[in-house]
Formats: sequence, C-alpha cells, structure tokens
Amino acid sequence: MKQDRFLTGILIGIGLLILLALGLFFTRQDKRDYIADDVPEGVANNYVLAVLNKDYEKAYGYLADLENKPTYEEFRQSFFNGMVSPGNVGVDIGESQIIGDEATVSLTLYYSFNDPFSTRTGNSDRALLVEQAGEWKVSSMPYNFWDWNWYQEPYKP
Repeated sequence: MKQDRFLTGILIGIGLLILLALGLFFTRQDKRDYIADDVPEGVANNYVLAVLNKDYEKAYGYLADLENKPTYEEFRQSFFNGMVSPGNVGVDIGESQIIGDEATVSLTLYYSFNDPFSTRTGNSDRALLVEQAGEWKVSSMPYNFWDWNWYQEPYKP
C-alpha cells in the first residue's frame, strides 16, 4: 500500500511537470520588436529583424542609396536563391562607433547546430552604416544577412 502511494505521488509529480512544460511552451512569447531607428544600433536591429520576418520591403528601405544599389527585385531574389540565408543564426546587436557620417555596429552572430551535443558558437562581426539625409542606412552586413553582389560594379566582359 505504501508503494502504491509513493508511485502515485511520483506519477502525479511527473504529470504536473509535463503540464508546466507544455504551458510554458505554448504561452512563451517570442519578443522581437522593432526599435527606434534614429541610432545605428536601431537601424541594424530593425534590418536584421525585417530580414528574419521576411519583410523584404522594410529591409530594403534600410539599404543605403549608394552606387550600384540592387533593385528591390534583385534584393528579394537574393533571399529566394539562397544567396542570403539567415536560417539558424541568432544576432546580438552591440555598441556603435560613429565617425563623421559613417558608423560601425558590432554584432555577435550565433550559429546553431542540428545535433543535441553541440553548443552554439558566437562570432564577432560588424555592420557598416552611413548617414544619408539625416537617417542611418546599412551599407554592409555579415554574410547571412547580405549578398556580396549588392553594390558591386556589374561585370563587363
């Protein structure tokens, strides 16, 4: 009789833990919000978030108006063709360093692996921004968020 109560208690405890885990899983909110884009860190954050949300029009709006800027269709096609693939990458936006009308924003990119025994690794990188008409615009980002063909002079054979 004592063993039955002990076993019942263990099973009830396991059941409560399962219910708690399911409740947390379904109620957990993924809080990724756009922030004010009046500073370089905000623009970098909003560009990355727009890319992750597949809001290509918004992301394109953050690109700098420089020579050889891709058209919106070229920009969008880079994502569809796999030239830009944010996939399983997490990003921490760091501090910015502003020199004149140019800014560098430090980023840490975290890559996930598909096996349960690997830990995620973080690589330091940076985003480059320029100030145009009083607004900060992205002129370069790390690979997972940027196609290296953008802003390049077209090939002339």
